[in-house]
Amino acid sequence: MRLQKYLAAAGIASRRGAEEIIKEGVISVNGEIITEMGVQVDPDKDEIMAYGKFVELPKSNQYLMLNKPVGYITTAHDSLGRKTVYDLLPEKYHNLFPVGRLDKDSEGLLLFTNDGDLAQQLTHPSYKHAKEYRVRLTKKISRELIAKLKHGIELDEGIAKVDSLEKRGPKEMYLVLHQGWKRQIRRMMEAVGFQVEILQRVQIVNYNIESLGNKSFKLIDKEEII
Repeated sequence: MRLQKYLAAAGIASRRGAEEIIKEGVISVNGEIITEMGVQVDPDKDEIMAYGKFVELPKSNQYLMLNKPVGYITTAHDSLGRKTVYDLLPEKYHNLFPVGRLDKDSEGLLLFTNDGDLAQQLTHPSYKHAKEYRVRLTKKISRELIAKLKHGIELDEGIAKVDSLEKRGPKEMYLVLHQGWKRQIRRMMEAVGFQVEILQRVQIVNYNIESLGNKSFKLIDKEEII
C-alpha cells in the first residue's frame, strides 16, 4: 500500500496529514528517509518509522474525546517546548492523533483516533460534518454582523459562512459550520471588526461536550460520533 495510507491506518495522521509529515522528512522506510509521495510499502516486510519510533498497524481502532483547555497547542511535538494536548493524556493514548485542531487560545472538544478513514471524513469539507462552537465577543453583537456571518465573509480560501447561528446574549452566540479552515471563526470576526474573547467547540457531529460530564477525556465508540 502507499506510505501515506499506511501512516493513516497506523493512526499517525489523516491521509492529508500524513502527506505533510512525509514532506517534513521524519518518516523512514527500512532506514531511508522518505520525502516523496506515492512510495509503496509492504506492512509484512518493511520497517516504517516516524519521529524515530516504529510504526505498526493497530489491532483495533480507538476513539477519544478530550476537553481541551486554553493554553495547549494541538500537536504531538513542539520545538519551542510549549504545552501540547498530549500533556493532558496518559502515555498509552499518545499513539492516537487529533482530528482537526483547536488553536492555543481556544477550548473544547477535540477528537483523537487511529482511524484514518474517519479522520478523513471529519476533516474534509465535502462530507459536510458539522461542528458547533460557543463564541463570546469583546463587544455587542450587531445585526450587521449576523447578516455577514450568514451570507459569507471573504477569506483567503474563499467565502466563509456559518451553517446556522443562534444569539444567546448581547456578546455571545452559538455557531455551526462544516468548513473548518484554520482559525476560521477568529478570522471571520476580525475581518468585520470584531474580536473573540472565548471560543469553545461544544459539539463534533453527534457528540456533545456535555457527554463528557466532569471528565477531561473519555474513550468513546465510533457510533457516538457519527
